[in-house]
Amino acid sequence: MEKIDFTKGNGLVPVVIQDYTTQQVLMLGYMNQEALELTKKEGRVTFFSRSKNRLWTKGETSGNFLYVKEIFQDCDNDTLLIKVKPAGPTCHLGTYSCFGDDNARGFLYKLEQVINQRIDDDEKDSYTNKLFKKGINKVAQKVGEEAVELVIESKDDNAELLKNEAADLLYHFLILLKAKGTNLEEIETVLKERHKV
Repeated sequence: MEKIDFTKGNGLVPVVIQDYTTQQVLMLGYMNQEALELTKKEGRVTFFSRSKNRLWTKGETSGNFLYVKEIFQDCDNDTLLIKVKPAGPTCHLGTYSCFGDDNARGFLYKLEQVINQRIDDDEKDSYTNKLFKKGINKVAQKVGEEAVELVIESKDDNAELLKNEAADLLYHFLILLKAKGTNLEEIETVLKERHKV
């Protein structure tokens, strides 16, 4: 990391806290130089609390610490992004994020948009669109083939082939969802409801 410019904010810089796994933005806090050094040293996020006028380690009372995975700085060297593994709810209200429920969307959602666009725009040269136009039986068959190939690769020791087959299965699974008139968000909702049980 280059030297952070604490002078612009009278000794403080804003710090965006993001879940390392889900990419959900969890909260915004502020750090001074001492808080940043302590965060790097201990591996847990420590802020400078403007209301308490002192260093404050998130979770020092609740136990819901924010364990540091990665630290980034912006292009102006005056803002930090810290990706963390949260040990519990981040917000003092008991929610996952200070901005409400978890609603982060990773690359799979972007890929789903690309798939939908190629189908909706009827792109003639698109493999995705051509497969979709063959109908549900062909799409389902392709998902089945990819699932079998993934199972076969899982019995071997070639990690690269395994990852490629897993990616193929996810890709074709998204086409299947489109063919069945549903989407990734609805499947995610089912999984979230199961997780609450």
